Amino acid sequence: MKISKLLLMAFSISLFVSCSNDDDNNGVKGEYDNGFFILNEGSAGQGTVSFSSDDFSVFAKDAYTAANGSDLLGKYAQNIFFNGDNAYIIAGSNVINVVNRYTFKLIAKIDTGLVNPRYGVVKDDKAYVTNANTYSYTNPATGDTDDYVAVINLTTNVVESKINVNATANRILEKEGKLYITEPYNSDKLLVVNIATKALETPITIGLSSDTMEEKDGILYILRGPYGNRSEIVKVKLSDKTISKITFPEALDGAGYMDIYNDKIYYTVLNSVYSINTNATAASTTPIVTVSTIANLYGFAVNNNRIYLADSGDYKADSKAYIYNLTGTLQKELTVGVGPNGFYFND
Repeated sequence: MKISKLLLMAFSISLFVSCSNDDDNNGVKGEYDNGFFILNEGSAGQGTVSFSSDDFSVFAKDAYTAANGSDLLGKYAQNIFFNGDNAYIIAGSNVINVVNRYTFKLIAKIDTGLVNPRYGVVKDDKAYVTNANTYSYTNPATGDTDDYVAVINLTTNVVESKINVNATANRILEKEGKLYITEPYNSDKLLVVNIATKALETPITIGLSSDTMEEKDGILYILRGPYGNRSEIVKVKLSDKTISKITFPEALDGAGYMDIYNDKIYYTVLNSVYSINTNATAASTTPIVTVSTIANLYGFAVNNNRIYLADSGDYKADSKAYIYNLTGTLQKELTVGVGPNGFYFND
């Protein structure tokens, strides 16, 4: 049978459209692409993970259950970190759930070698996760010398070794082969671990109650909010360990969280958000936004020209997350899980 040129042309156009549609579909890695996760601690119950697309058109209140059915995430969900296409969800009930970051399908569970895991980073296909060990929620000073960093092989998802830190280990950041770890309670030191030797180096004195850390252009920024004393942002120049500080006025006592975005430092005090340039020498006392509906600010981030805030609520019922633009205009309010404590971006 002879095929006409017109029919052949129609077939060619159809094939082109079909291939183009396939290419478009392949560009979307999964239903949780192009958005952000809200980690919900869950208090005494199971933790959950909520998801919103960047344009707010897609929302899943419990993405983990939606993807994995009856499997449980674990209690006291603490932190999420990424490596390639995988997301690693740390739960304080001594498990790390490894999922595909775009589909949230469970890949593996790391459930040995962990005791009260806190925060994690990745370097060369190995994860380094701080463990509070015998940490007590009612008495944080208990067990403050037995914390360690679990070294996890991300090919086998097995804890292959531990680095004892002889101190309290909490937030962790990696830069140029070294781990920087905050001690949040009874120490004024920033711990430094050499990854190659798995040994502690000389700690850096930064002051009590260090917490949130960010690195930009070779400078480590650390927020301190000591009880009954002035809050500070401590700047550590990593090349020579020299220190400078921005000491807040008394009106900003009790600073809670910090993030760096586009050469600006954003920080919180109670339910207000402030910002200064990274080269500033004094703190701003004029808030960008104050959210009166937040009882206890528990999660904070700045990304994609937005400010993200989460209210802990009463740790029993679902709570709220709020997204503002950088000038303080509300963009979206989301009902999420119990105890939302962090935002993680999947762009």
